[in-house]
Amino acid sequence: MITTTDLCVRYGETTALDALDLDLPAGRIYGLLGRNGAGKTTLLSTLAGFRKPGSGRVLLDGEPVFENPRATSRICLIREEGGLGDGIDRLGDILDMARALRKTHDQGYAAALLDRFGLSRRQTLGSLSRGQRSAFGIVVGLASRAPLTMFDEAHLGMDAPGRRIFADELLADYVAHPRTFVLSTHLIEEQSPLFEQVLILHRGRLLLREDVDDLRTRGVAVTGPATLVDDFVTGLTVLGERSLGPTKEVTVYGALAEQDRQAARLHGLQLGPVAVQDLFIHLTGGV
Repeated sequence: MITTTDLCVRYGETTALDALDLDLPAGRIYGLLGRNGAGKTTLLSTLAGFRKPGSGRVLLDGEPVFENPRATSRICLIREEGGLGDGIDRLGDILDMARALRKTHDQGYAAALLDRFGLSRRQTLGSLSRGQRSAFGIVVGLASRAPLTMFDEAHLGMDAPGRRIFADELLADYVAHPRTFVLSTHLIEEQSPLFEQVLILHRGRLLLREDVDDLRTRGVAVTGPATLVDDFVTGLTVLGERSLGPTKEVTVYGALAEQDRQAARLHGLQLGPVAVQDLFIHLTGGV
């Protein structure tokens, strides 16, 4: 379990994390969401021991993380901006260093992942495209099999097929080797099927923490003939709408009473879950 207590981090006059209390039980996949500047990267860097808390505590299974090799050897953070080699350029040498740092690292799995992403141990970081560098970060992170593995927008440079490989491999290896994952992403709808629980940071504070299935029940997507849909959602909080010919889909915030659901079915309207991205935008202040 990773735990923070009254965690504060400041950059001059800017408060990046503000008295944050958080506990993440082991063995789940967490989605970390927040607008730019919400504190996501600062939080992950502090959880990994890369940054010293201004005040408060970060504990992994009861042990302080900062400047504690026993704790940090059980944590792996892969960041979008890189920082993989620490002066080492050859991919094979970086993986050898990763194996030396973490006893959980699996070189056989790393080799299989390199093959899936079309990479070779003989290549160098300097020769890789942005997408290939992102893919190699995924290789290092997944093959670490660290009890706490975190990805901070690590997939952004990858194309859609690469991101699909990442999602498939993460889920398969999570089932085979259960551990804690934290995924920070702006690709909310693409990544949300991976999440078991969603954490939303807003202005350095934890705005919401909720199981993703429960979060989706906070809203409803109403689909049907445009005029009927417009009449049905009158007076409700509309999050967004889409039209395709005479058909319209409107997402609304708030649970519907059973009588409203019956009325919708009576008029031939379809009710479905709302997109996590729409709820996120609404909860953090709208567009």
